Amino acid sequence: MNSFCAERAVSPLDGSELWVVLDAELVPHREASDFLRALHGASRSPHTIRVYAGRVASFLGWCASQGVEWSSISLASLARFKHFTEATPGRGGRLRSGATVNATLTAVCEFLRFCARTGVIEQAVAGQLSEPRWLRFTPPGFDAGESGQFQMVRARVLKARAEAAFPEAFTPERAGRVVACCQRPRERFMVTLLLDGGLRIGEALGLRRSDLHLLPDSRCVGCAVLGAHVHVRHRANPNGALAKSRFPRTVPASDGVLSSYADYQFERAEILGEDDCDMVFVNLYHEPLGAPMTYRAAKRLFERLARDCGFAVRPHMLRHTAATGWVRAGTDLDVVRALLGHASLASTTVYLHARDEDKRRAVEAVAAGRRYR
Repeated sequence: MNSFCAERAVSPLDGSELWVVLDAELVPHREASDFLRALHGASRSPHTIRVYAGRVASFLGWCASQGVEWSSISLASLARFKHFTEATPGRGGRLRSGATVNATLTAVCEFLRFCARTGVIEQAVAGQLSEPRWLRFTPPGFDAGESGQFQMVRARVLKARAEAAFPEAFTPERAGRVVACCQRPRERFMVTLLLDGGLRIGEALGLRRSDLHLLPDSRCVGCAVLGAHVHVRHRANPNGALAKSRFPRTVPASDGVLSSYADYQFERAEILGEDDCDMVFVNLYHEPLGAPMTYRAAKRLFERLARDCGFAVRPHMLRHTAATGWVRAGTDLDVVRALLGHASLASTTVYLHARDEDKRRAVEAVAAGRRYR
């Protein structure tokens, strides 16, 4: 049994939420909790902080159960923790994938490096986590220096074998089913915005009314972007929502987004009247009415959609569906990258995956032209 756990803490002063790691006596683990506060101060997303909290708690619990001092852990002991993570089933009873194991190791390594930077542990403990390696292939535009000396990078020593997973995207039929299962205008607007615009859920929940420029010409409000569009900005929000990318971007608004937003605005005015909250997504169906919609409320919405649809429905699947649709329509990858807000084109190329039906169609098309004796 894990002697450490991650818990959400609410400040009695301003109601802000933070994650902490508690020991078996429910005493906060000082270094782990400081690490999580540092992530919060660095504007990491609430989802990232929550996940990191659980993974650091798991690491500390393993160290306690094995009699390993976490602050001076050796590479050999960390390798044992990696094996434990690989061999121990998760909450659903299934073994963790290589990608999940690597994500756990990333969280632990970030925690140990933070402790080394703040002088809590020896620098040598964090230094053993990575080693210099030469880049076999350099990305376009990579500056290797005059003698190529900058081709050497720091790579993590411990790493699990992970298969490249294709992004989960809906077929057109399933995407239509998700929209059809939306019971109210606010739900339909959120789903349409994610499905047509490819926004992340944190970006959608963090939208302000002033971010929506839905007129054909927005020069009257000082915006030179042509056509109806949505501004996505990285900033603090009262509901904790956060845009992952620090770089602002604009996303064109489809006719579906425009019409579903008009329906949502009518519903909002009918329930709240003239409310003064600038957040786009607010509570309409439960108290406190008019308050900014939270991640938890969005999670409940998508869980209900999954039950009604009869298959998994998660916000990021709508984003994947948008990106996959753009790529399959022949949209230039640079354009898709700009629409998604990816910092690197490498993040966008995952949408170039071939579906099983694509591969079968290619084989059958060529085979049909051959003549066998």
